[in-house]
Amino acid sequence: MKQLDKLKELFDPVLKEKDLELYELEWLSKTKTLQVVITNKTNTVDLDKCVLASEVLGNILDENDLIDSDYTLEVCSPGAEREIKDINELKDLKGSYILVKLKEPHKSFSEIKGEIIETADDSITIQYRDKAATRKAEINLDNISFARFSVRI
Repeated sequence: MKQLDKLKELFDPVLKEKDLELYELEWLSKTKTLQVVITNKTNTVDLDKCVLASEVLGNILDENDLIDSDYTLEVCSPGAEREIKDINELKDLKGSYILVKLKEPHKSFSEIKGEIIETADDSITIQYRDKAATRKAEINLDNISFARFSVRI
């Protein structure tokens, strides 16, 4: 088993106990940094949650002696506009404000930014602004090439 896979296996249950999720785990080889990116269901990871996760994960790393060289542990959030890596996750994000890029345009739009107002097994409905009008677009999940959370301005 690869080192990162073993670390994921150890980190996942401990993070779940703290209502956190492992979003990404990677080695930044230039700086010998183990970067742990965490999130939660409400996308509200703040500095306190990062500190808590850092303490818990640091203890796991110390107890299991899995890293045989000097390293730095970095725990952070993916940011307010994080990528939604699994398009199927959109079905659980009703009320979220997102940006989607489309494979086939919708009414000449190749991307749409708006709030998910309805979800179905194979589609989502986004309410968006088109100039001064509020519109709705039903988008098939198969037509989405990229999605990320977005910040309302």
